[in-house]
Amino acid sequence: MSSSRFTARRRCLAAAGVAAALALTSAACGSSGDSSSMPGMDHGATSSASSSPSAPQAMGDMPGMDHTDTGNGLSDTKDGYRLTSKDATLPSGKQAAYRFMVTGPDGKPVTDFALDQTKRMHFYAIRSDLTGFQHIHPTLAADGTWSAGLASLTPGSWRMFASFTPAAGAGRGKDFVLSRTLNVPGNDTRTPLPAPAASTQVDGYTVTVKGEPMAGMDHPLTVSIARGGKPATDLQPYLDTYAHLTAFHEGDATFAHLHPTTKVTGDQGGPELNFHAELPMSGNWRLFLQFRTGGTLHTAALTLHVG
Repeated sequence: MSSSRFTARRRCLAAAGVAAALALTSAACGSSGDSSSMPGMDHGATSSASSSPSAPQAMGDMPGMDHTDTGNGLSDTKDGYRLTSKDATLPSGKQAAYRFMVTGPDGKPVTDFALDQTKRMHFYAIRSDLTGFQHIHPTLAADGTWSAGLASLTPGSWRMFASFTPAAGAGRGKDFVLSRTLNVPGNDTRTPLPAPAASTQVDGYTVTVKGEPMAGMDHPLTVSIARGGKPATDLQPYLDTYAHLTAFHEGDATFAHLHPTTKVTGDQGGPELNFHAELPMSGNWRLFLQFRTGGTLHTAALTLHVG
């Protein structure tokens, strides 16, 4: 990713630090096409874009919208761009599609999106206590409607994030993260967030995070991956890097995408991966690291404390 993209994202995250709040919880991920051992997590691998802008009226205001434009990913509007959806609830215990649309400052559906780590849209579903996490690459219809195929959702409150970069219009080249809330009916059982830890295990791999970031400051993070006590060097390219790292803040689910600085140099990488991190506020953050080996997608989750 270019330095200008890093700068744009840094500014976005720095703005997030001025407006934030409260306290949250843990992890899980599966896949449509990719597999993961963490129940409830889904990382779809489909991304398509149709560009004929013959769009109907955008999906209207429904329960679940968040109009406060704070720049921390917790609003459905920013700089005239808006995330809309008619889906305020989805059923629990089964796969379901979440449909949404992005409209521009002119009120029309946006259909022209730039590639970001090989995809035109990164979509995240995160449960309010952070025990559910899904990262999907939805499909785009000609009318501007995106469809994200979600794996089974557990009852409770969820927040749906859309991360994108318009390829035209007033927001051309600018990174946006917009979100809306959604309710899954049923018995909402909350799980405490696991305590901060330097390492975790997933599918036989040990993932260790090194670094002590401070709120609102640029700081490198190093992730090392081992298997059976030996460095893992069989990481396959994934989203134009060897691992994808996302973080959510305990309490309000503020979003942060930690950008990889390790370049892809071949069909296999590891064991160490470097990331640029600027987490906008102090407290606990739940990190989700996704990496692929042998064609299988693994998702590791751990809690990182930021001073």
